[in-house]
Amino acid sequence: MEKKVIAVCCVVGFLGLLSAATAFAAEATRIKGYQIQFISPNQCTYPRSPALPLGLTAALTLMISQILINLSTGCICCRRNLRIPDASWTVALACFVLSWFTYLIAFLLLLTGAALNDQRGEESVYFGTYYCYVVKPGVFAGGAVLSLASVAFGIIYYITIMEGKNASNPFGNSSNPNQGAIAMGQPQIPAQTGQDPVFVHEDTYIRRQFT
Repeated sequence: MEKKVIAVCCVVGFLGLLSAATAFAAEATRIKGYQIQFISPNQCTYPRSPALPLGLTAALTLMISQILINLSTGCICCRRNLRIPDASWTVALACFVLSWFTYLIAFLLLLTGAALNDQRGEESVYFGTYYCYVVKPGVFAGGAVLSLASVAFGIIYYITIMEGKNASNPFGNSSNPNQGAIAMGQPQIPAQTGQDPVFVHEDTYIRRQFT
């Protein structure tokens, strides 16, 4: 595996782990129902919580990892230039679709959870009853799990595509692998013997032909 592929996989994997870690931290520090203070029967206040910056950090790092994996891979539609077996191409296409699907859901969960967790002195009315909304358990955790899944699918897709590109051009950018090579061989000249040529008289040669 090339150093570039390893480097991209390590960076994307690190960003995925960072996104998941901050999302789990946001889940642990989100505002709970017992932390809300009621000023009046129709108004409540929310305490400060680091879940907002943590959720935004998780969404941002996930977005960077998705952009990086797609920029490094290039256009997926250019299959005609790749020597990828049908089975590997099916795996790459499935991982590409799943990576974007899980990314979109995780990104929306993280942004929505961060936005709903940052409320100040608001009230809501539901069928004439006042209540104070809090983020439900599992929103940030679900975003964290989907972030890991998105990064994993993206790495598999990237490795499969890059293996196809390397198979299409095994010698790099050179169209002729022997171009520019220096010939190391030497011309072989038959060894000359020191004996003089033997001359045969014409009559002797004629007699040998008729005998």
